Amino acid sequence: MLAPPPAQPVEPGRAPTFSVIVAAYQVADVIANALDSIRSQTYPALEVIVCDDGSTDDIETALVPYRDEITLIRKENGGEASAKNAAARAASGDFVAILDADDVYRPDFLAALSDLAQARPDLDILTTNAVLVANGAEVRHAYHRHWRFEVDDQRRAILQRNFVFGLAAVRRSLLLEHGGFDESILWTTDWDLWLRLILAGSAAGCVDEPLAEYRLSETSLTARRRELLLGKIGTLEKARRNKLLSAEEAATLEKSIATYRRELAFQDLTDALVSGQTGNRTRAASLLLARGFDRRRRLELASMALAPGLAARVLRRRARTSWVGGGGLRVERR
Repeated sequence: MLAPPPAQPVEPGRAPTFSVIVAAYQVADVIANALDSIRSQTYPALEVIVCDDGSTDDIETALVPYRDEITLIRKENGGEASAKNAAARAASGDFVAILDADDVYRPDFLAALSDLAQARPDLDILTTNAVLVANGAEVRHAYHRHWRFEVDDQRRAILQRNFVFGLAAVRRSLLLEHGGFDESILWTTDWDLWLRLILAGSAAGCVDEPLAEYRLSETSLTARRRELLLGKIGTLEKARRNKLLSAEEAATLEKSIATYRRELAFQDLTDALVSGQTGNRTRAASLLLARGFDRRRRLELASMALAPGLAARVLRRRARTSWVGGGGLRVERR
C-alpha cells in the first residue's frame, strides 16, 4: 500500500461499501466484459449503476443479462462527466468506484481497496496499479519506472501530472460536496477532480498490485494526443483560480502549464511535418532554441531542423506502423 503519512495517528476503520458506476456511450460491444468483472469480485459491490449517456447502439440488448444486478439510468448525451455525475448522485455507497465500460476489474480489485480504506480511513481517493492491454495483449503496468504513484508531496505532484490511475474510488460525500466532475471538461475530468480534492486536503492511496485492466485502443481518448494536451492545459489554467494555492504551488502550476504548452508546440510541429506543411525547418529551429525541452526532445528537434524532409518520412512511416496511447505508450499496429 502506497500513501502519504497520516496527519495524525489513525485507527483501523470499518469495511466500506462501494457503488460501482459505469458511464456508457456506444459500448454495447464491450460493456458485458466490464459488468462480468464486477460480478466476479471477491468483495461484492453494494450496487452497480450504469448511466446510458444517450447511446444509439443496441445497449439495451447487451444489458439484458445484468438487469437484475444493476441500476440503469438513461439520459440525453451530455458527455462522460455528466454520466458519472448522474450515476454518483444515484449511488449510496461510502465510495464511488469508477469503471470505464471498455475496461475490467480483476477479481480482488474491490477487496484490495476495502483493505486500504480500512487500514487508512483518512484516505479519500483509492486506486491500484493496473495492466495496460493493447491488441489483446498485456503491454506493461500503468505505474512503472517513469510514472509513479506520488507519496511524498501530493499537492505539488497533482499540479504537475495526474498520478492517480483513473479506475479509482472516491469518497462519495466529498465527490458531491465538491460539485462532482466538471461537465465542461471533455478530456481530463478525472485529473480536475483529484486536483480540487487534494488541494482541499484529501489524500490518495494506492494498492501497488495490477488489479485492473485498462484497454488501449486507437479510437480511445488516450490516443488523441493533441486534444489531451489541450485538455491538460485547460485543467491547469482552471486551477489558477483555486484560492487554496500557496505562492509556491502557484509557481509550480505555471511551470506545469509551460511544460504542456511546449509539448503541444512539439506535437503541432510533428503534425505539420506529417501533413507536408511548409516552414517546418524554421519552426523546429525556433523550438530548439527555447528552454525547457529535455535532451531527447532536443535531439528530435535538431533532426527536424537539419533534415525536415527526412524527419517527415520517418514520422509518416512510424504513423503507418504504430500509434500512441495512454501514458505515451507506442503500440504496434496489427
